[in-house]
Amino acid sequence: MQSQVILITGASSGFGKFTAQMLSEQGHIVYGTSRKASGNMDNVKMLVVDVTSPFSIRQAVEQIISEQGRIDVLINNAGIGIGGALELATEDEVNKQMNTNFFGVVNMCREVLPVMRKARKGKVINISSIGGVMGIPYQGFYSASKFAVEGYSEALALEVHPFNIKVCLVEPGDFNTGFTDNRNISELTRLDADYGESFLKSLEIIEKEERNGCHPRKLAAAICRIVARKDPPFRTKVGPFVQVLFAKSKRWLPDAVMLYALRIFYAIK
Repeated sequence: MQSQVILITGASSGFGKFTAQMLSEQGHIVYGTSRKASGNMDNVKMLVVDVTSPFSIRQAVEQIISEQGRIDVLINNAGIGIGGALELATEDEVNKQMNTNFFGVVNMCREVLPVMRKARKGKVINISSIGGVMGIPYQGFYSASKFAVEGYSEALALEVHPFNIKVCLVEPGDFNTGFTDNRNISELTRLDADYGESFLKSLEIIEKEERNGCHPRKLAAAICRIVARKDPPFRTKVGPFVQVLFAKSKRWLPDAVMLYALRIFYAIK
């Protein structure tokens, strides 16, 4: 397999770290990013990039172009989670969620796409979520950010098709990563008389499913297959079998049935 130059965001932990390492082991030239300085790992060159800062992204892209002359694959993986009721989310929480998970993708593509267009080839892999296929209670703005990534990616795939640039969506279900422990929790929701008890019950279920979820190597392997394929699928769902099956069923299940199932699963009474 021909070596490719790959840039992956959020590579210091979780999905990003395993994916970067696996791609490096396959012989690719891999650059990873993280918001804070971290040492290089297993032939993955780490760069300090804040995906909400176009300036820091531009610096990283210019460095890669200076060293390699091209970027063949962009993997938009950086993301955060904030748990809480939609009604009680603060402006800062909403902005932080959307700026990282959605506008971070937009910012990265804005800087990398000109390089790919000039080369008349490239691949953009956007990490969405099964939460971008269905709204998850008390993870509403996380879901909203991933729904936005889905719509953005659908339109982008059409616009860059003439330049031989492929756009792919990866929709993970529950995985056992540091994402669970790093989730920000809304104190306003936790202490609220109406939402508090329901929120904590749902959060307990969410965290249990995540901790019992798949190993991130499974997602890394799926991304590696997309990188290797000349004509990869636009959407790839990865995760526990039942979750993937349920997400796929949204195409034909009535909305009332889907919402009822989600209420039962997340203990919304």
